[in-house]
Amino acid sequence: QVQLVESGGGLVQPGGSLRLSCVASGSIFNINAMGWYRQAPGKHRELVGYITSTGLKKHTDSVKGRFTISRGSDKNTVYLQMNNLKPEDTAIYYCNADLNPDAGPPELIYWGQGTQVTVSS
Repeated sequence: QVQLVESGGGLVQPGGSLRLSCVASGSIFNINAMGWYRQAPGKHRELVGYITSTGLKKHTDSVKGRFTISRGSDKNTVYLQMNNLKPEDTAIYYCNADLNPDAGPPELIYWGQGTQVTVSS
């Protein structure tokens, strides 16, 4: 009943930029936080960054100064602006939402299907 749909991935040269988008839809009462994770081949999924309902942001150290997470005005959309991309940023990027489908508990976690980002010359 809740869907997260990512878009914006693709192939880009080192030093280039991409902007990922994720829209949450369905039965949603409140979104507490939305974030981005990534998983490179042969590696564990790792946090890239998140933004809370109050606007608090966190970015993992490896992307600080290059990536910026932000929310849309509708609060159901999250963006990841990625600048100065490096080959080591190549991964599948997943959107994640911590939300309440209904008024009151429980608070649930949802994932998107992922979008491929490839950084290569």
